[in-house]
Amino acid sequence: MKKYEVYKNIRKGAMIWGLPISLFAMMMLSVLASLLIIIFSFGLLVILTALVWNGALYIILTKIARKALVFNFSKVFPKIISNKKENILHHVDY
Repeated sequence: MKKYEVYKNIRKGAMIWGLPISLFAMMMLSVLASLLIIIFSFGLLVILTALVWNGALYIILTKIARKALVFNFSKVFPKIISNKKENILHHVDY
């Protein structure tokens, strides 16, 4: 009988080929675009350029995904949660 391990890192998010879903989608768009370019302008130089481009993009995206905390500038939750209406003038009390 097969054993399955419990996936405990669910809060880290789904990963495909070591990339989060958004970066994986960007990678697949690049692959599809390069395939269209190869189909409509067939040549050895075009094929090699597309392979190098997609390989370099994959390496860059995996490095960005590993350092994802560097790009996180905003906080998830606000400092204060209140039902009070926001007033720009600040001289009228509710």
